[in-house]
Order: sequence, then structure tokens, then C-alpha cells
Amino acid sequence: MSTTDPDDLHERGRKLFAGNCEFIWAAAKIDGLPPMGPTEVAFAGRSNVGKSSLLNALTGRKALARTSNTPGRTQQLNFFTVGDPGSEPMRLVDMPGYGFAAVSKEKISTWTQLMHAYLRGRASLARVFVLVDGRHGLKPPDTEMFDLLDSSAMSYQVVLTKKDEVKKSEIEARLDGVRAGLAKRPAAHPDVLFTSSETGEGIGELREGIARLLKERGVTF
Repeated sequence: MSTTDPDDLHERGRKLFAGNCEFIWAAAKIDGLPPMGPTEVAFAGRSNVGKSSLLNALTGRKALARTSNTPGRTQQLNFFTVGDPGSEPMRLVDMPGYGFAAVSKEKISTWTQLMHAYLRGRASLARVFVLVDGRHGLKPPDTEMFDLLDSSAMSYQVVLTKKDEVKKSEIEARLDGVRAGLAKRPAAHPDVLFTSSETGEGIGELREGIARLLKERGVTF
């Protein structure tokens, strides 16, 4: 059991994302992935769930990941380094949105195959953060993603988005609903975060969770 002061991890998480963070690689096919290196944490979610906005808030940037009102904007695996060049402790991976997207079925199939291959064959991938729209809770495409992650034995954690658009009286019910949906899933992390890219709520906790994950893997940062 870790004896690290949680406040220390909170500060380490803040400093981690206050440093260098930049785009390094894009892969549309599994054979186009960058060589494995630092620990990777990936972000997945239904199309238009607010993934790009959350990545921008997480890293304190305005345009690290492009935002768009058009579902399906992210069409490949996008890799970002976090930390000083040459000694970065981790990478962020922005995954293609799943579920509805304003593109062809053929393109969606290609993305799906890419995600399957990445999740099952990437030893440096430590966890997938699955973003779920906090206004609506779990939807069938989310549970399908959970099925894939469970079958891949890939650790994942749910991050609810758009907390600022949810009535305060509905927040606990939304959290309870997600927890119930994860209760018997073997690869799911039990903690569910509720975030807002607009107000910054929950972003510090997400950074802290990533810092804890890196520490558990023995990463120096």
C-alpha cells in the first residue's frame, strides 16, 4: 500500500502537465505506430464526448488537441509527449471516437480494427481513460468499449465529462449509475471521475490519478 501523501501526488501531477507537451506522431494503421518507449495513457470516448477539450484542459493548452462540433474529427491515434524532450516520462494517446461519426462505415471499420490491435498489442500502454458524457451516462457504445477493454485485459477508468452542464441534484445519481455499470467488470478501475473542461472541476484529480499510475509503474517524473 502506498504511503505517498496524496497532496504530493496532486502537486506532482500538476507539475507534470505544466511542463512540455507536444504532438509527435499520428498513426492511421497498426503498422504505423511509433516505436514503444515511455508509458502511455490513452483517452477514448464516443464521438463528440468532449475528448479534445478535456485533453486541452488536462495539459493547460488551448489547442493541443483540436476541438470540433463535427463527430469523428479524430481519425487516427495521435501521440503526444509529456515532459522534457528526450526524457519524457509518458505519452498521451488520443484515440478515434467510437459510436456515431459522420464518416463512412468503411472508415469506422478501419478505426475499430486499429483500436483493437492497439489495445491488445501495446505493452507500454498502462491505462485507457474512457470518457462518458456526464449529461447522459452510459450508452450501448460505451458498454461495447468496456467489453473490448475487458477482453483485452486492459486497465481502464471512466471519466465523466461536461459536469458544468449537469444539474447538481443529478450528479450523484449519474455517478452511481456508472459505478453500477462497472461493478462486475474485471478490468475497470473502481474510481469514477466527474470533470468539466469549462470550469476545471476534476482536472486536478485526473492529473493526480495519472501521477499515481506512473509512480506505481516506477516511472521517474
